Amino acid sequence: MTADFISDPWATLDEILGVQAVEPVDEGIGPVAFYGRCSTEDNQDPETSLGWQLGNARKFVEPFGGRVTTEYFDVGQSRSVPWERRNEASRLLAALKDPRRGWNAIVVGEGTRCWFGNQFSLIAPRFAAYGVDLWVPELGGRFDPRNPSHKMLMSVLGGMSESERQHVQARVRAAMDTQVINEGRHQGGRAPYGYVVVDGGPHPNPRKAAEGFRLRLLDVDEFAADVVRRIFAAYLDGWGDRAIANELNRLGIPCPSAHKPAQNRHRFADGWQGSTVRSIVENPRYTGYAFFGRWTRQEMLLDPEDVAAGNVVRFKRAAPERVVRSRKPAHPEIISVEDFTRAQLLRRSKAAGGLRTARKTERSARAVKHQYLFRGLIRCVACGRKMEGSPRKHGMYYRCPARTLAPGSPALASHPPTIYLREEPLRDAVNGWIGELFDPKNVDRTVKRLLEAQPAAKSGSDGAVRRRLEEAEAKIRRFQDAIAAGIDPAAVVESINQAQADRAVAQAELANRGEPAGLSEAEVYAMIDSLGDIGAALTDSEPGKLAQLYRDLALDLRFDHEKEAVDLTASPRVNNVCVRGGT
Repeated sequence: MTADFISDPWATLDEILGVQAVEPVDEGIGPVAFYGRCSTEDNQDPETSLGWQLGNARKFVEPFGGRVTTEYFDVGQSRSVPWERRNEASRLLAALKDPRRGWNAIVVGEGTRCWFGNQFSLIAPRFAAYGVDLWVPELGGRFDPRNPSHKMLMSVLGGMSESERQHVQARVRAAMDTQVINEGRHQGGRAPYGYVVVDGGPHPNPRKAAEGFRLRLLDVDEFAADVVRRIFAAYLDGWGDRAIANELNRLGIPCPSAHKPAQNRHRFADGWQGSTVRSIVENPRYTGYAFFGRWTRQEMLLDPEDVAAGNVVRFKRAAPERVVRSRKPAHPEIISVEDFTRAQLLRRSKAAGGLRTARKTERSARAVKHQYLFRGLIRCVACGRKMEGSPRKHGMYYRCPARTLAPGSPALASHPPTIYLREEPLRDAVNGWIGELFDPKNVDRTVKRLLEAQPAAKSGSDGAVRRRLEEAEAKIRRFQDAIAAGIDPAAVVESINQAQADRAVAQAELANRGEPAGLSEAEVYAMIDSLGDIGAALTDSEPGKLAQLYRDLALDLRFDHEKEAVDLTASPRVNNVCVRGGT
């Protein structure tokens, strides 16, 4: 008995206690639930993704006696979204509480697709609490919560998943930036108001071209483009965002969401808003150059007090250094670079003035009971300030009260208490002056002045571009001389590329402008003849149209109360399509 005790003490003890030992029998894993995830951001096919992940899971658990009986598969869910906010994953977590769920283990096809960052450390304890095993292919078996190596490896997998996602985002963004800078390629999305997306031919990527993908380009939507030009013209004339929006609504012009409801289903199409005008005025793509990255996706905590709740995506303005621009024009121009720059400088000056300046701007087009024909166009010679409208029972006046002058102003010494100027005689005099410009006895001089204005406008606009072109060519010649003198070409390659890009941009701007068509003398005479009696037309014109004409002529009226005279100057804009106003 001593020998038997030494060889198998447990058998002897079982015999003494009367315990019948049962040999353990390994019946395998049994029924398991499968979980997988597929993101559609990179054009993955959900059916194919489910197939290979489920196939990997089955190959992994079947040798251990496991069989997949239940499937949970999330489609279109980012790996950064916590399990509680994924549709199928949250359903799986809810099934843990059901004792009749029919499975006691979970298998995944690929761990990095299912967990992100620290998500595994937040989910694994819930599996263990309900007695559910977790089988992960990267571990080569079942996850053991008591094994420190398993915990460390799953933490590494979560970090790898996060790193992989960030690397993919960085590569895609870098590729898209390069396509915009070098090719001016339209990167998709809704076209800006004023443009439409058109077919640009086969896709430059041979594989995508073989699959039938087409390149997309921006082209001008003439109706909307005219509205954009109207908006910029009004803004440069001093109108505010809300004032422009109110005017467009008054004229019955459809807002962007009403103009293209198919691509603006998320909008109410209930008219123009100040924010809509602001987004148009601030959009640099109207200059004809491609811009990319002005808005960026940022992941923010859903609840700062609960980090485990995960992140949500919000779109915010990108930092200026993140925005890229094409080196050459990418689509037709609606607003010139000069006018767009003027609008941005004007907007910055308004922002610097604060809310008070913004409110003054909005009042420039506020609906009023009386129509002020010369609003903002008349200045008092005594103090240099703009005269304000002052309606009276017997007519409309413009006044300049001395009480509004700053205390201690030198103008107070000679400024009367109030200076008045009646509108009706001024209106008749201005209309008569405009009519005289096109009178048969003065029309030759007027036509001559209009024709002289056209080349002057051209030379001024092209001068800056030509100077940029000359500077770029001079830089390239200096770099070439330096290389010939023995400088390492690699040291100046970036500078040469930048100079060549600047030269290409300037050449493209000059090529796109081309030679202005101009108006011949006969065309100007024909246009004037088609207007008929201009003086009579001005007399019968509606007040609103007359006020708009005065603004288009950029009238500058200086009232001298001592001489009881008005000094009038007009600065009409001349273009190659039509001639507006006098000279």
